[in-house]
Amino acid sequence: MTSVLNIFFLVFAAIFPVVNPPGSALVFLGLTRDAAHEIRRILAWRVARNSFFVLVCSFFLGALVLKFYGISIPVLRVAGGFIVAVAGWKLLNEGSQKELEASADGVSRTDPLDQAFYPLTWPLTTGPGTIAVVISLGLSRTSYTTTDEILFVLASLLAIVVIAATIFLCFAYADRIERLLGPGGTDIAVRLSAFILFCLGLQILWSGGSELLKSVIQPG
Repeated sequence: MTSVLNIFFLVFAAIFPVVNPPGSALVFLGLTRDAAHEIRRILAWRVARNSFFVLVCSFFLGALVLKFYGISIPVLRVAGGFIVAVAGWKLLNEGSQKELEASADGVSRTDPLDQAFYPLTWPLTTGPGTIAVVISLGLSRTSYTTTDEILFVLASLLAIVVIAATIFLCFAYADRIERLLGPGGTDIAVRLSAFILFCLGLQILWSGGSELLKSVIQPG
């Protein structure tokens, strides 16, 4: 039991800061500002569900998929970091203003539920940084014995379930942050979160790019 708890906290501590549900909730709030509370809760559930499957698939199949297509983790980080940075920059400029496209009569033409996977799940919640971390964790399970590997997998799945539940709670009640901060405070918080998201995207891009440069400069 102690071993399972240690693995659980290890996996949870590795994934949680990258996913950052409280910070992502503010970005979620900015992108769904015009959605009703019920729609936002449905979106929160779908994002949490999608995030769970993304994390589980990355844990078990991520390395196999990348190997099949010949994609390296540095390339994944560069491509995903660019997408995250662009999303952060866009939200930084727009703030908490209306994100949905409006027709001439003022009726939204875009269904907020269509955003459940892209961009709300990927890359804003479980982006390339998260996938890279989870793939690394999945690869490390092969270094255990059969019994320890089973415990590692069970503890990792438990950590992923807890993270998905945290995502749902933070996203579903993100509107309470809006009521607490007020319109001005929410706009400031969204812009700060967008700036952090932009910096995170650049950091992911740089980490992948630096690895690629090292492989060119020092191919050995």
